[in-house]
Amino acid sequence: MSNKTILVVDDSDSIRLNMAEVLTEAGYGVIVAEDGLDGLAKLAQEKVSLVVSDLNMPHMDGITMVQQMRAQTASQYLPVIMVSTEERPEIQARARAAGVTVWQTKPVDPVKLLVTIARLIRR
Repeated sequence: MSNKTILVVDDSDSIRLNMAEVLTEAGYGVIVAEDGLDGLAKLAQEKVSLVVSDLNMPHMDGITMVQQMRAQTASQYLPVIMVSTEERPEIQARARAAGVTVWQTKPVDPVKLLVTIARLIRR
């Protein structure tokens, strides 16, 4: 069992639940948020080790959320995995410039996600 908690931010109920299930089964604590605004609110309330976020969401997209995270001392260096169906290099470059640590294309391979999380949390 891990004592690490992961924040999953995605506007899709099914994707949030699926990721939460995969992460819980792997021994992580999980907090879910339905968009970037909700994600920032959860970060202000909870201590997390990593964030997995969708790119395109209502109210606040993933890139804007990461930019706001990086402006706050508490989440300045928190690893962020951005997941999206978006494959354009310019969008991925914008995400990396905002502070995204790793980009993974949807549908997300659960094994690849867990390997990436383990690598990022061990840093």
